[in-house]
Amino acid sequence: MADTRRNPLAGARRITVLGSTGSIGCNTLDILDHCAEPFEVTALTGQSNVSLLAAQAIKYRAGLAVIGDENLYSDLKSALAGTDIEVAAGAAAITEAAARPADWTMAAIVGAAGLRPTLAAVRQGRTVALANKECLVCAGALFMAEVAASRAILLPVDSEHSAVFQALDNTVCAGVEKIILTASGGPFRNFSAEDLKTVTPQMALKHPNWSMGAKITIDSATMMNKGLEIIEAFYLFRVGVHQLDILVHPQSIVHALVYYCDGSVLAQLSSPDMRTPIALSLAWPARMQAPVARLDLASIGSLTFQPVDEGRFPALRIARQALLAGGLAPIVLNAANEIAVAAFLGGRLTFNGIPALVEKTLEKTISGVSNAPVSIDEVLATDAQARRIADEILGSMGAAMAAA
Repeated sequence: MADTRRNPLAGARRITVLGSTGSIGCNTLDILDHCAEPFEVTALTGQSNVSLLAAQAIKYRAGLAVIGDENLYSDLKSALAGTDIEVAAGAAAITEAAARPADWTMAAIVGAAGLRPTLAAVRQGRTVALANKECLVCAGALFMAEVAASRAILLPVDSEHSAVFQALDNTVCAGVEKIILTASGGPFRNFSAEDLKTVTPQMALKHPNWSMGAKITIDSATMMNKGLEIIEAFYLFRVGVHQLDILVHPQSIVHALVYYCDGSVLAQLSSPDMRTPIALSLAWPARMQAPVARLDLASIGSLTFQPVDEGRFPALRIARQALLAGGLAPIVLNAANEIAVAAFLGGRLTFNGIPALVEKTLEKTISGVSNAPVSIDEVLATDAQARRIADEILGSMGAAMAAA
């Protein structure tokens, strides 16, 4: 039996990982293996991968392990029998885990399910490493107000936003002219409009540069992820929508560029490995050793850039329009996209049908005339309504609309 006693070191930093069984969560735990300072894992949460969650909880001597699927509670309980690790299940238990005192929390739960837990972590007034897009896409103003009220430290973990964070001199924000987030262009950047009609889930899940979960990999292929990142950047960096742009950079070496009024451009470069921004957030304001490949620019030879073709990849345009519309539109955008991606992966929708379904859902709502949400309950209610509308449209689209 493995030693499952809690870390007894006095002064150890308390760490919680929300979504520990996903790609970001696993990379976070890998970084902890290289952390020189003592740490104590307060809680680990996962949605359905019982065996991995149990193995992580034992290895890192977690105080609490929570599985999101309540039907798997007994499986997790059995897997951790004989240890002193507390076990819980369900969405409420994940939020309770996030509220337990922790000095640093990785918020890596995918989707709107991450809203309540991440807010619970923020309200502790400690450090939150943010890898959940929905907190800012669906509740940007509300979420950032909570960050300010609790005086929490919010560190972006998306590679692009982490790059901006590093390149942005916060003492001269007024001097920023433009922020550019880069995009690999995904596996289909050179596909013609006709070729895109034949894309299958298997093709779309083969990203040329990054190893990510299925949802974000599909978002990268449609370039919806860049639209969502524009919305995130709008709330994170307090610049105008017109100051945010996307540039296709196939090598995924330059992750963002910040243009200043004096003609300077600051860029952050690193290998395409999520462990770099995770390590930055864990060590900030210092830096730590990370087990990532070092850049060899001489062997890379050249870095290339090109504009986004929004004719072939309309998701970016749709996302920007949702941000400009404001109100509840970004919530609808995100919910409809989740429905569309799931339908594509399930063989119910074509690749081109993903942005078509999102746009149709936005058109059918009145989200743009509404004020921004004032509570998480309103966010989740809008999310649920948008999913219902997207499901209805999905059922009536037909082959012609699905292939549009």
